[in-house]
Amino acid sequence: MKEIKQINDICDFLRQSQGIDVSTYEDSFLKKTLQNRISTSMCDSMEEYFTFLKQNSTEGNLLIASLQNNYSEFFRNALTFAVLERIVLPYIVKKKKKKEIRIWSAACAQGQEVYSFAMLLEELRGGDDEKFKYRIFATDKCDAQINKAKHGEYPSSALNNINFKRAEKWFTKRNDVFTIKSELKENIDFSIFDLLGKNSGSPSVSIFGDFDIVFCANLLFYFNSKNQKQIVNKISKSISDGGYLITGEAERQILLNLDFSEVFLQSGIFQKKGGTREKDGTRITQILK
Repeated sequence: MKEIKQINDICDFLRQSQGIDVSTYEDSFLKKTLQNRISTSMCDSMEEYFTFLKQNSTEGNLLIASLQNNYSEFFRNALTFAVLERIVLPYIVKKKKKKEIRIWSAACAQGQEVYSFAMLLEELRGGDDEKFKYRIFATDKCDAQINKAKHGEYPSSALNNINFKRAEKWFTKRNDVFTIKSELKENIDFSIFDLLGKNSGSPSVSIFGDFDIVFCANLLFYFNSKNQKQIVNKISKSISDGGYLITGEAERQILLNLDFSEVFLQSGIFQKKGGTREKDGTRITQILK
């Protein structure tokens, strides 16, 4: 009970001093992060750490930064991106005909998943810009991450999941730094957006939402169940009828508990139950023939 009170006191302090509510995070993740900061700051207890935190404004920034997971990879889940490349995206292209395909990367970090999507879509276009149009809306609540995503600069180690053909086509190399070519950025809009904010249901630059795909992977499990539901409900309202929500491998059960159906087993690709899901799901293979 004492530890719970101390954690609550730290949450209250950060809310007042930093304007950030860290109580939204899942309990065990929050506790583990605090324990790591206690060890790093060489404090002997939660109580001693709280005193240190109140006396050191830099530590507050470090604690908040450690709670914000910004790790991402190109083509992070091989199965997810294989299903997208071979089934889902070709299906959406045929279904939408000449209408714009709209994708929202809802926690884009440094942009790897955004550019992964763009590569797949450009490869589907095969150099024919008139074949279909698309727009990717990339958001993150951290402006530093958005700036890094816009620049699109990565060390060679970040390209482990990218084959040589893609690396040569979409990156320029200087020393050990690979930079996304400007043509891959042409259909991407980067902006700051807080999924737990109350002012908007989707990025303002998107105007009306209506996304064919929303990518929100490896984020939900950091939050408590209340905020998981809040995030998913917000995203659900912005997805077009029959659209898809993509999540991480470890988050599949969260969506299954929130009235979503996994379209392809173990893929992390979901649709909201109802709407046109059943009809589209049975026709997708036939349409692609």
